[in-house]
Amino acid sequence: MPEYFISYDDAQHDLLTAAAYLAERIKSGDGRAEAMTAVVPRYVALGSVDLAAELANTVDDPFTRDKLLTEVAEKCAEIGDDDYAMQLAESIEEFGLRSQAFERIAIQKVQRGQTEKALEIAQTMAHPDFVYAAAAARASVDGKRDEAADLLALVEYSGAKVSALQVMAMNDLASGNKEDCLALLDEAQQTATEIEHNEERIRTLCEVGNHLVAAGRNDLAIAAYDAAKQEAEQLDNIHRDSFIAASVMGFLHAGSIDTADRTLDLVTDKTQMANCLLAFSKYYWDREEKDEAFEALDESYQILRSQRDIETRDSRSRLALFGSIAAQYAGLEKPERAVEIASTIEDDAQRTAALTQIATILTLQRNDEEARHALNAISDDSDRAFALTSMSDAKQQLGERADAVALLDEAVHLVEAVPQLTARSAVYNEIGKRYLEYDESQKAAELFEASLRTIAEVRDEGHRASAIAALSDLAVDPNLELTEDDSRIVEKLLSQA
Repeated sequence: MPEYFISYDDAQHDLLTAAAYLAERIKSGDGRAEAMTAVVPRYVALGSVDLAAELANTVDDPFTRDKLLTEVAEKCAEIGDDDYAMQLAESIEEFGLRSQAFERIAIQKVQRGQTEKALEIAQTMAHPDFVYAAAAARASVDGKRDEAADLLALVEYSGAKVSALQVMAMNDLASGNKEDCLALLDEAQQTATEIEHNEERIRTLCEVGNHLVAAGRNDLAIAAYDAAKQEAEQLDNIHRDSFIAASVMGFLHAGSIDTADRTLDLVTDKTQMANCLLAFSKYYWDREEKDEAFEALDESYQILRSQRDIETRDSRSRLALFGSIAAQYAGLEKPERAVEIASTIEDDAQRTAALTQIATILTLQRNDEEARHALNAISDDSDRAFALTSMSDAKQQLGERADAVALLDEAVHLVEAVPQLTARSAVYNEIGKRYLEYDESQKAAELFEASLRTIAEVRDEGHRASAIAALSDLAVDPNLELTEDDSRIVEKLLSQA
């Protein structure tokens, strides 16, 4: 007979415990893995590491189990239970995840100021570079420059060293030590050229350029982006255009529009060209050069639309870019054009995401009529309800509390017609969270009960346990308590297990 860690009596009075009770008793390996993936991280967040580890160990799938144990081990290191953290890390079977667990434990020790302990762990690792890099950055932040230099000397992997140098540089900038910041960024740029992997080297040079812009040295940033561009030109794979495009974005970020324009001529992939032109549009709009902004955006859309299937390397990115272009039209106060473009996106999820973003942007612009047009273009009730919650957030951001609540009320009526039970429960939860934020505790309690009743109808055991775990996030609010009716529903679910 299997050993269970959650008793029936405990599960009756707490939703997360009820979810764990149900999850333990799921016979399907996939179903239990799905449920425990929802349950265990919540126990980890509460600091219940012993129970979290025991529940993780009940998962049959080794990869899922190891991932969950890694989370528990990291939490143990965070709360100071180092021996247990190490014990859990050693129990992880997959080599990569076990190495990652030791690294995350050591970095937690660095973050807690326990560098000696972190270094002890690092000495047992095959690849401790990121631990040494984190320790060097922490020493620098603490003002221990000599110690930081000694630790940095231990880092063999150039990518980790560059990461540490950038953290140290930004700390100096925040402290007003601009000269030291620039010296560290110069060292970071030189170190970046030693990275063996081409794509990582180019990406890192662009990151250094971004930090140089933050430090107010656009001239040096342009040089870093130019080095990235030259490296990208040498690539002979599908990543070439995306990295040249990244350097175009960098030149724009540094304010060198002419260099960005010339570099754009090197890009041949139409998705990347359109993405760069979208960035040009934003650049011009921020500088109130509206005609140029519209011209760049129109060109971006036309180029993307002209791309044939045979030319498309990543259809997902292409469709997402249509959504970004549509949202930019909304931002440029062209709502009809925005909705028209978004409505033609072929993928349902991408189309919905674009229309939701447009409705939210227009709500922030207080253009409620056009926001409503974007909302009405969303066909699925659950998607429209999520869009209404996003619009409610915008109203709340504007300080219009009554309108924010009214949009949530409208979303509730939509959700009632959603046929997919797990989707309905998820939307109820999102709306409930916002009701609590708006001090509408009675409405939140009604939705809490509605979500629980919905979950009770879910047949799939894994989905049901996961949904209860998600609902438990609401139950932590002191304004929400299990009523007698709620308790009866929970008891029924438990008895079915």
